[in-house]
Parts: sequence; structure tokens; C-alpha cells
Amino acid sequence: MVSISNSELLFVKSVKDGIPNRDPLNDSDARRIFPEEDGRISLSDVSIKRDVRDFVIALYPDGGEKNHIFVQPIINDKGNLLSRKFLALKIAKNVGKENEAKEDMESVLVDHAFDVRTFGIVYSEKPKFHLTGPVQFSWAHSMHPVDTQYVQGTVTMPSTGEGKTQGTIWTSYTVPFAVFSMTGVMNAKSAEHTKMTIDDQELLLRGLWQGTQHRHARGRGQQEPLFLVHIEYNDPFFRIGYLEEMIKLVPDKETWRDDSSRPSSIHEISIDVTELEKVLEMYKDKIERCRIWKHPLLQVDGKLEEYIQEISW
Repeated sequence: MVSISNSELLFVKSVKDGIPNRDPLNDSDARRIFPEEDGRISLSDVSIKRDVRDFVIALYPDGGEKNHIFVQPIINDKGNLLSRKFLALKIAKNVGKENEAKEDMESVLVDHAFDVRTFGIVYSEKPKFHLTGPVQFSWAHSMHPVDTQYVQGTVTMPSTGEGKTQGTIWTSYTVPFAVFSMTGVMNAKSAEHTKMTIDDQELLLRGLWQGTQHRHARGRGQQEPLFLVHIEYNDPFFRIGYLEEMIKLVPDKETWRDDSSRPSSIHEISIDVTELEKVLEMYKDKIERCRIWKHPLLQVDGKLEEYIQEISW
């Protein structure tokens, strides 16, 4: 098994005509964890992991040998969601290790579940165990103030009964266009305990990019990955940190507050990476490898050509 290096990532994505992660405590409007005057909206780290997990499920519907997904909603014949215990037993059965699972479920899940190796697990069934995930994501925050829009419409079918003369009225919040950034870290020492491999790392990066495109629903809007940075270090105790502070969205936040000039598409924005460029040069002796993937329509201000990768997934 080839171990991963300590690394960190920066991911930027956009959404049009939707809200990727809604707040059930606020009428399913966008999540707001900053003060109202700040204006930014947020996506939880859980929702980003869901994008990755759903992509892996779609890519490996039968789980293959090593890429089953432990955390997922599976409904039994009675219409109930499977518990942790039965989700784990299902994986053990699929890989032919039901007997081994009775004594050592931890090893079975580590060997065969991608999300256990990457994101960790809290297994509360006996025998209980806990593994800290080597991959940890931050929340994703919009890079600008966002005004959500309250809209309504009518479906052609009535909700109940016969003899209705009109369909049901629906209401929802939406965002015309927004850009989000998030960071993440991969810890090599934790990866030793979960047996996360280089293959897992590459699948995770692919899952961030293509999972953003794959997981869709009307309310989530049209999502696109724009910019993904992955920096691997040769020093196990070093990390640059705060990568999101080293890029700037153009135009600035005041333009986004103005209804008459607010950007509404990728053609109206750019990302200034000059600060990131300087930092990568400053710490080049600590960096084992830096790779960057960029959406072909995104304008980037700065010189990062040596790090740009072909999108070949």
C-alpha cells in the first residue's frame, strides 16, 4: 500500500438557479452562518462529502472490491432506512466476509468502504470503534454577498381530491448565480490508521470535480466545478493553510451588492490568484507536488500554468 502525503486542497464551484444546501430551520432558504450584514451564504462540509459519496456510488454501483459506501440512505422492504449495523452487514455480505465481520467489522469496512478510509467512521454498534478521517473539509462559503430570491409557481395537477379547477401553488428560494470556495486537508498519519491510499486520494479529487456535476436536482440548481488546487508536502509537519484567503473573486463584494451590476454568469467573473502564486513560490522547497484543475471558461488572473492539469477524468 502506497501511503498518501500530507496535503491540502482548495475548491471553487458555482451554482446557477438553485441552492445546493438548504437550511431546514429557515424555510429551506440558503444557510447563513455569518451576520446578516455580511451577506454570504454557506454549504456544509456534510453536503460536499455527499457529492463525493454519491459520485462513487454511481461510478461503482456494485462497490467493486474496495469502493463500497458505508454512509448512504438505503431503504428496506418496509420503507425504513437501514441502520449503521445493517449498512455495515450489507457491505460484509457483498464482499463475502460475513463471518469475519462478526469478530472484526472495523477491518472489513476499512478494507472495502471508500468513505470509511477517507472520511472516517463512528461505529456505535458492538464492538464499537472510531476512526478519525484523514480527509477533513471546511464549510464552503460564497465568495461574495448573496441575495436569495423568493419565487412561486403553479403545477398543473392539484395536490388532492377531484374537481379542482387549478393546480397547486409552490414556493421556493433560489439563487441566480453564486460562487463558493472551500478548503480541505489530508493527514498522512490518520491515513495510516484508515489505510487510505493514493488511489483513494485520486478518486476523492475526481469525486469533488465530477461529483459536483453529477449530483443534481431541480432545487440544487446547475452546479459547476471551477477551480481545484491540490498541494502535497514533503514535510509531514508543514501546511500552508488558509488557501481560500490567497485567491480573490473579481468583481469585489460591493459590485455583488448592487442589483444593477451583480454578475450572473461565469463570463462576468475572474479569480485573482497572484497571492497564491507568490506563496507557492515561497514554499516550493516544502512542496512535493502541486496540481490545479480549471474550468475552461474560467478566467484566472495570475501565472499558474506550470501547475495546470488536463481534465482527463
